[in-house]
Order: sequence, then structure tokens, then C-alpha cells
Amino acid sequence: MKPDSETDFRLTMPAKKFFFSVLIVALFAIPPAFGDGAAILEYGDRFHPQIGQGGMVVSQEQLASRVGADILARGGNAVDAAVATGFALAVTLPQAGNLGGGGFMLIHLGEENKNIAIDYREMAPATAHADLFVNAAGKVDTQLSRFSALSSGVPGTVAGLVHAQKKYGVLPLSEVMAPAIALAKKGFPVSYPLAWSLEESQARLKKHSASTRYFYNSDGSVFKPGQIWRQPDLAATLKRIARSNGRDFYEGTTATMIVEEMAVGAGAITLEDLKNYQVIEREPVVGTYRDHQIISMPPPSSGGIHLLQMLNILEGWDLAALGHNSSDYIHRLVEAMRRAYADRSEYLGDPDFVAVPAQKLMDKVYGAELRAHISLSQATPSTEVLPGLGAHEESPQTTHYSVWDKDGNVVSNTYTLNFSYGNGIAVTGAGFLLNNEMDDFSAKAGVPNAYGLVGNAANAIAPGKRPLSSMTPVIVLKEGSPVLVTGSPGGSRIITSVLQMVLNVVDFDMNIAEATAAPRIHHQWLPDVLYVEKDIGVDTRKRLQNMGHKLETSAWSMGKTQSITRENHLFMGVSDYRWPGGSAESAD
Repeated sequence: MKPDSETDFRLTMPAKKFFFSVLIVALFAIPPAFGDGAAILEYGDRFHPQIGQGGMVVSQEQLASRVGADILARGGNAVDAAVATGFALAVTLPQAGNLGGGGFMLIHLGEENKNIAIDYREMAPATAHADLFVNAAGKVDTQLSRFSALSSGVPGTVAGLVHAQKKYGVLPLSEVMAPAIALAKKGFPVSYPLAWSLEESQARLKKHSASTRYFYNSDGSVFKPGQIWRQPDLAATLKRIARSNGRDFYEGTTATMIVEEMAVGAGAITLEDLKNYQVIEREPVVGTYRDHQIISMPPPSSGGIHLLQMLNILEGWDLAALGHNSSDYIHRLVEAMRRAYADRSEYLGDPDFVAVPAQKLMDKVYGAELRAHISLSQATPSTEVLPGLGAHEESPQTTHYSVWDKDGNVVSNTYTLNFSYGNGIAVTGAGFLLNNEMDDFSAKAGVPNAYGLVGNAANAIAPGKRPLSSMTPVIVLKEGSPVLVTGSPGGSRIITSVLQMVLNVVDFDMNIAEATAAPRIHHQWLPDVLYVEKDIGVDTRKRLQNMGHKLETSAWSMGKTQSITRENHLFMGVSDYRWPGGSAESAD
């Protein structure tokens, strides 16, 4: 009889019970790890990440994450997977995933040890001007700046994703886009979060006939969870994009549809505006924190500069010794945030139009100067904090995703329509929504935008200019190798959410799941309010109030981070628990 025959390994029931009891004891007697020594479980941790070995994709929507992971498994690199995920999110996460918006992609090429920042932010149309949304009474018309066709900037998403894939991917664009086309054409089951979101957004979306047709049943009813949603017009648009390497969106049939929608709604985007859109590769901002290197986006994103500015301020204190989310720790975070957002209001804008003092803002000496003026026992009123150099928001439904492949290539990508579902206007015949990113400009100096962010001349509207953003895609290196990729939606809270993720990992040595689940806080200079998540303790709140902070429990969660770490050959990923439906998917 062969030694591997079935009868040689047949066990009686008592023997089976004994065998498995010994096996279980053996497994739990040692810290769970793979052969490379990377621990996958710490018994003291309350939250644990998803684990994989073949590369990982983390996004706010499970189907899109799976699309990206499958592209990795088929031989694509991190850029291929990121682009596939981005187009899939345009189908499965319409409130934030998009063709009609824009964003930023940060790439680390492992073999070359090279970092790239791709700016595909929206641009103001050629007829835009500083007073575009100021009415005859001299006041900002927020209805016009947020909910009209005039609120749309020239979209950059298609150009940006195609640019990244053609230059840094390894698969044909048609293969990378095929999953998104299939999802739109064949349909997918509507998730509970998507059904809820569409129901919540009826009042705005149903003001427009195309939006009503695309996002609701033929009788106007809301899609039910589990119902198959097919989007044939969007599938046709995606096919045209794939066949034309993106040109159709800016010069072909889709471009014509966009301009026709502008004519209906008195928007400003012309065929010439679309044809003239340009993706820009910029130098990432780079700084250090403790023994780590922080890579992030430069302007027109404000995220990278102010993340590094806040880290420079905080680096002078032993944060771990203060205790995570203690009142002393939170007080220092708030004072650093307060000063960074004050500087944001004055100095940040599109670097192609204004001189942004980036190096001064990120200088460690400047960080030390700001730190020296912070009282450790008393809050500084925001009225006493001015932009400090002495020189003259996106919605919570922005979306972020992170990708890391087995060869060490990493992508951190954040893109948006601005508000959830943008301005609510879908392009008739094309199947996608338009952005309302023009509201991210300073419509009038000193007047807050929809998220309370104040700006001045540096972020004023001008033809061809890109509005200031809070998007903060980040890649963290240690000794030259990536150790963390993260980013978040959340409007003005993006920067502070990402800041706290970095601190949780670097200073408090949390695993990525613990770092994600930890309660967050936010302060943005104006309004002078410290927003806290409800899990911040009562005693901590009372002490912060006694220090002079004005606290408010946030009605919204602080960000929805999408993060990956890597230890030896193991990927560990987490989609933020603050919103259902996301997932970390491995290419194993």
C-alpha cells in the first residue's frame, strides 16, 4: 500500500479530537508568525489588520479593492492596480469615486527608489475670474459656487489616471480598465452604504433629470440593498476612454457631452478648456520626523506642507511619555494644528500662480520658533494666532486608496468631486457627475468655504488656476524603505487625520488597525473650536476645557483613512472602521 494512501491517515473520532486539541495548543503556545519572523498577532491589541503576502489594495469600497488586488495578481504593478481601483470606484462609489473630479497621486518606485507626485487637480475655466461668485451686493453666492454648473472646474481624473498608467504601469490600459467597464455594463449588487447614501442625497440629485435617471430606478425609487445596478452610459464612456487612451474625455464624444451639459446649466467649461487640461508631475515635499522620512504632496495641496509643519512642531516633545490622547498630548496637537491652519489661510495656493513659501513653512527652525511660543498649560485663542512668517475643503466624501505591490512599489491616491456627489449634476449621455471644486477657491478674501476654511489672495480664482486642497496622500519611509502608506477623505480634517495616523504608528508603535481605530481630534484655527470624537474621555475633556479649549463633539467622524504597512514580506492593511463597505484586499 502506498504510504500516502487515504487509509494510512484515517483517524477515529477520539483520535481526531486528540490530534486537533494538540494542534490548537501548539498554535497558541507561540506568537503567531510566518517563517520570516513577522508577527501577525499581538495578544494585547484590540484591533487587527488584514494580512497578505502578494501585495495589497485598501479602499473605501470592497469591489474596487478586489479589482485592484486582482490586477496585482495578474502581473500588474502598484500603479496599474491604483488606476484600476480608481476607475472601479467611479462605478461603485459614485459619491466620491469619479471621472468628473480630480486629485493627487503619490508614487514610490521601489527598484528606482524614486518618488513622484502627480497633480491632476481640477483647473478653473478660461473665463473664470476672482469675483465669479460675488453677487451685486458684494456677497458670495454659495448656491452658485456649490450647486450650479458654474461650480465645476475642468476635470483632471481621467487625464491623471491615464497619465500615471501609461508612464508607470506595465499592463495595457485596456486590461486595467476592463474590470470597471464590466462592473458598469453587467452591474453589481448595491451595498447597504451605497443604498443609504443615495437615499440621503435624493433632494439634491433629483433636481437634475440625468442624475435622477442614473442614480435611481425608472420610477424614481431608491435602489434596494442587493439590487443589481447597471450603468450602460457610464460603461460606454469608460470604453471610449480606454480605446482613446483618455483623449475622448477631453477632445471627443465625451468632451462634447460635457460642454453640452455646461450650456444647459450656464456653466463655463468649453471644448478649449478640456483640450488644454494638463497633468503636472511635481516634486513631492519631503521631510523627516524622528527616524522616518515623510513623503507627501506639494501645492496646490496644502496637506504635505502642513503635515510636515505640524510634525516639526511636535518633534520637540516626547509625545509617547505624555500618553496617547491624554489632555497634555491633545493640547500640543491642537496648538500645532492652530498655527499650521493659520499659515494655510495666508500662504497656500497654486504654485504656478503664486509664490508659496514652502521651504520656510517646512523648516525645522520655524517649527521650533512656533513651538517656543506655545503655552503648555493654556490654550492660545485663535484671535491671537496670525500667519507666522511675517510675509505679506473638500467634503467628507473625498475618497482615498492605498496600494503596495510585492516589488516595493507604493501608491497613495486621493481624489474627489468635493461634496458628496459633487454639485449633483450628471452629464447627460455620459453617466458621471460633475465636481463643484470651484468652491475650494477663496471666492472672497476672508470668507470661509463650505468647510470653514479661510483663504486670501493666494487662493483667489483665476483662469487655469488649481484650487487649494487639503488632500494629503502620504508614504513614510524608514532607512529608505516604505513602512507606511496612508491618506484620507474628510475635507479640512484630512490633514489632521493623517497626522494622527503617522503619530500613532511612529510615536506610539500601534499596529495599523489600532492606529486607525484610535479616537481623533481636529482644530483648524477658525472657527476656534476643538472637535473631538465621542470616545475622548470625560475627564480629558474637562481638563482641556479648563485649559481654555472650546470643545465640541464632532457630528462627523474624523476622516476615513486607508492604510497599509509592511513587515518583512507581510502586508497589513486596514480600511477605516468609521465607514462601512471598505476593505483591504490581498493579491495572494
